[in-house]
Amino acid sequence: MNVTIITPERTVFDEEADGITIPAVTGELTILANHEPFVTLLHSGEVLLHHGKDRRHLAIHGGFVEVNNSRVRLLTDAAELEEEIDERRAAEALERARRASEAAEDNVVQAEALAAMDRALARLRVAERRKLRHRA
Repeated sequence: MNVTIITPERTVFDEEADGITIPAVTGELTILANHEPFVTLLHSGEVLLHHGKDRRHLAIHGGFVEVNNSRVRLLTDAAELEEEIDERRAAEALERARRASEAAEDNVVQAEALAAMDRALARLRVAERRKLRHRA
């Protein structure tokens, strides 16, 4: 099936895949070829693309996915392939978001800080998976 991952700035991925696992708002979903058509919202989190024995990991930040006719189109605010993630910068972003959350004086600032924490955690999980695969 064709999988396309698009941000406002670029097309991050546009290739064939056997399946994709996504962080939907209803929970983690795996989509395989010939899946029933649907549209759903996405959380920030990790995306796993699999094609044969190959696995690719990405961090995404919100958006939605549309599945139709063995085509998956994922539209997201931001997406980073595992090799694009700077682990040090992600860890710094997580620490800034934690401090902002602790200092938040209203619900809007608190929600923004928690969303930033989710984004940083997704990036760190993908970076950690990459390190573990390279050690094996």
